[in-house]
Amino acid sequence: MIKNVIKNICLIGFALVGPITLPAGGIQRNLYEHNIFNNSKEIILNANCSLYTFPQINAKKLLVLDTGSSLSVLQDWVVNEDNTWARVELLTNQFLENPNRTKRGWIKI
Repeated sequence: MIKNVIKNICLIGFALVGPITLPAGGIQRNLYEHNIFNNSKEIILNANCSLYTFPQINAKKLLVLDTGSSLSVLQDWVVNEDNTWARVELLTNQFLENPNRTKRGWIKI
């Protein structure tokens, strides 16, 4: 009886703490490994680009970002040598703009 209680406590403890260390959505790569952004996590767009729901060209476009928009890079995703994406968040003032506006998505680099 006591063995089962200890076993269950260990199992529940691992189930609660173990997944924190596991990657979600596949292998995550570090931005610094590829030197895409010169070790910066913030970028400013020099041309208009689209914000997508997921890292594919045929994905739904959420909105078009204007030149000069500030973005915070959350994650990058390298599909192949010619196909690199970055998950970004718009750096905006939430009090001045529409709070329901989409703030996160993927851009093609």
